[in-house]
Amino acid sequence: MQISGTTRLVGLLADPIAQVRTPQAFNALFAERGLDAVTVGLHAAAEGLAEAWRGLARLGNLAGFVVSIPHKLDAARLCDALGPRARLAGTVNAVRREPDGRLVGETFDGEGFVTGLRAEGFDPAGARVLLAGAGGAAASIAFALAAARAGSIDIVNRSPARAKDLAGRIAAACPRLAVKASATGRPGADLVVNATSLGLSPGDGLPFDAALIGPGSWVAEALIAPMPTALAHAAAARGARHIDGRPMLNGQLMPLLGHILPDHFA
Repeated sequence: MQISGTTRLVGLLADPIAQVRTPQAFNALFAERGLDAVTVGLHAAAEGLAEAWRGLARLGNLAGFVVSIPHKLDAARLCDALGPRARLAGTVNAVRREPDGRLVGETFDGEGFVTGLRAEGFDPAGARVLLAGAGGAAASIAFALAAARAGSIDIVNRSPARAKDLAGRIAAACPRLAVKASATGRPGADLVVNATSLGLSPGDGLPFDAALIGPGSWVAEALIAPMPTALAHAAAARGARHIDGRPMLNGQLMPLLGHILPDHFA
């Protein structure tokens, strides 16, 4: 790959950033299609996000950027405009820079998660879901599971207020769905989802009690950790099927690029 003055820049905004896999996947697609574009990681801490955001809007060769942990909720508030899924879920993981500098956000985490599940052989229709997390990825995943006609969703989070808020927003958008915030979760879920950041660092514990994982459960994580997570070990010990965040990433690669570079990935 040769980078020149005409190369379009696609960023990946995160903190931490060492764990991200999107730049590798995007750059492989750019090379395959012969596109004059490159994806690089942009390490921005939460306290400097607003300032970094203003700088990104002024970069004329920036096509857009992917938003990762922990910026997805803040990104929705900083964007100049939002797509329909981002407005509904209140979270953003893809931003396109318009020629006038406006930043337009959308979320594809949920679409990627459901697409990845189906590719692995699990259809969420009718499933009882236990979802750990109430942040940006969790919100996008929850709304996508609701759209995929999950049977019920229990949300557990270290901040009960955030779990209750997310459950309330989903219930308002999908009145038919049995959704509630739970302090500890209930056993018997068909699908157990870790949409927290637990698992990124060595020594991270479980996002919920391992006893909630049944032998027939599917356990899915929204992250790609550099090693088997504690949840992966717990799933194996309980006889459950475990998948990491790679199917979710693969399931949203093309929609993400279609938003950021619509002329090439429509």
